[in-house]
Amino acid sequence: MSNRMSTDERRAEIVAAALRLASGASPGSITTADVAAEVGITQGAIFKHFPTKEAIWLAAMGWVGEALQVALRAAADRAVTPLDALEAMFHAHVAFVIAHPGVPRFIFHELQKADDSAAKGAVRSVLQGYRRLLLQVLERAVADGQIPEPLDREAAATGFIGLIQGLVMQSMLNGRPGAMRAQARRVFALYASGLGVSR
Repeated sequence: MSNRMSTDERRAEIVAAALRLASGASPGSITTADVAAEVGITQGAIFKHFPTKEAIWLAAMGWVGEALQVALRAAADRAVTPLDALEAMFHAHVAFVIAHPGVPRFIFHELQKADDSAAKGAVRSVLQGYRRLLLQVLERAVADGQIPEPLDREAAATGFIGLIQGLVMQSMLNGRPGAMRAQARRVFALYASGLGVSR
């Protein structure tokens, strides 16, 4: 049995366990018993913190949204120029997926659902926040003259996210998330070329 933890620590541990399990199994097939076994607690203890499996996934999406935003903003803040920030964000997202391979499996699983679940709404919210951040950086890059006008900002943001999603899908198919890192450099260079700049 795991050592006694605070409620917040235990909830975080349960969420982390669920995402670890998602790296090797479909989120739909993961049970609360599986999560309990991964954490090292009883299934009853799981229900003290989360009333349902769906509540675990909703909390997981909350963690993903916060952790990814922190990673992206930290990468952007360390960059010297807006264009550097854009590239740093691209690689930070790739690094995040490599470190947490269960996250894309969970997100794709939620997006495939026909019904509009709370977790699916949380995914939508995360993507909207991501787009807003991207659009801000793209706008600064244009204002600084790093990216030439005319630029379709919305299309540029969609392309940025879409390229990462493509890399993620390929890594899921070949079972080698780490291979994304080398590919990401070439893919971002191609993206930058489409924006009218060279990297």
